[in-house]
Amino acid sequence: MVGGIIFIVFGIVPAFYFGSFGMLTLITHLVGPVDPGILVRMLLVVGIIMGMVCTAFVSIVVGSVLGTALAGAAEAIAGAFQPASKEAEATTK
Repeated sequence: MVGGIIFIVFGIVPAFYFGSFGMLTLITHLVGPVDPGILVRMLLVVGIIMGMVCTAFVSIVVGSVLGTALAGAAEAIAGAFQPASKEAEATTK
């Protein structure tokens, strides 16, 4: 959920920019200078979609890792302040 929100807020514009720029650079390296024809525009749309998908994957993975790290830290902090239970004392004796 956090990753999806991060993607919506911070990922849409860079995905459009990097996807279209990356695809245009790739096309230029493969075939040389390009004219703004229908094929180039279709490939740019594919590049934009790929940029959005890659940005979404990165945002979701980073959000998941941060959420897991925060949950682990919160659990460790909460566990440090809880008194030891009688069951734990009985098993250590």
